[in-house]
Amino acid sequence: MKILIAEDDKNIRTVIADILKQEGYKVIEAANGKIALKLFKQSLPDFIILDIMMPELDGYSVCREVRKSDEDIPILFLSVKNEEIDRVIGLELGADDYMGKPFGVHELRARIKTIVKRCLKSKQSSQLVNDFFPFGDLKIYPVELCAKRNDQIIELSLREIRILECLYQHKNQVVTRDTLFDYVWGYDYSPNSRTIDQHISKLRKQIEINPLSPCLIKTIHGIGYRY
Repeated sequence: MKILIAEDDKNIRTVIADILKQEGYKVIEAANGKIALKLFKQSLPDFIILDIMMPELDGYSVCREVRKSDEDIPILFLSVKNEEIDRVIGLELGADDYMGKPFGVHELRARIKTIVKRCLKSKQSSQLVNDFFPFGDLKIYPVELCAKRNDQIIELSLREIRILECLYQHKNQVVTRDTLFDYVWGYDYSPNSRTIDQHISKLRKQIEINPLSPCLIKTIHGIGYRY
């Protein structure tokens, strides 16, 4: 999933981009409204995070232009303008949500995840035919970004879902680290074995009954992993 960040403050833009990349999203960055509109037309992102007060073209204007050609793409407004009238204007223009600055990282991540879920549902972008796929005693719901074990709901990131998808599609086979990198991060990502190991370790803590003695994701030393 590609997310366009239109924000003229480089520090804020970098923080948001880092959060999204950690969650497994592809990021496109724009430093002003004019560039944002150009990148929207060229790259066809799935979701837009849009600052209001930007040079060249403000966020409201960008939103109007985007809505002329795409009525469904999710848009999250960010702005220091946090008066009620500003929020109303943004929502009436077709934004899905509005956050005032400064904002907390955890709140931003939660709001993005909520909008992404709606985006995934509307586009049915899961690569699997069913709404879920089994993974041991779990049911994995890609569109909901979660796993379920009986009545327990386990929240997962898009990247974690992709890791599980890859392992599931190669059930009982050894999946090399390179295969996981290509599937989850993409061919243009520079492999680092510690990166995948850290993600698997975190995933085990979430889905394994006993993370110290994993039953779902087995390590094949020197090669990769097996479901």
